[in-house]
Amino acid sequence: MLAIPELAMPRTRKVTTVCNGRREVWTDYEEAKAYFLEMMMTAEGEERDRAECVYIQLIHGLDECSDEDN
Repeated sequence: MLAIPELAMPRTRKVTTVCNGRREVWTDYEEAKAYFLEMMMTAEGEERDRAECVYIQLIHGLDECSDEDN
C-alpha cells in the first residue's frame, strides 16, 4: 500500500531533459516518458541509445535526465 494515496499525488511533475544537446523542460512527467519511449522505439543507432538513456532515468523518477556522461 502506498503511504500517500494515489489520488492525493500531483498529476503533473516538472522534469528537465537533455538529449543530443537539446535541453527541454517538461511540465508533464508522463508526457516526457511517452515522448522518449516513442523516440527510443522508432530511432536507430546513437539516437536510440541517447533516447534510451534519458528514458531509463525518467523511469527511475529523476527530475533531471541527460544522455551526457557526467
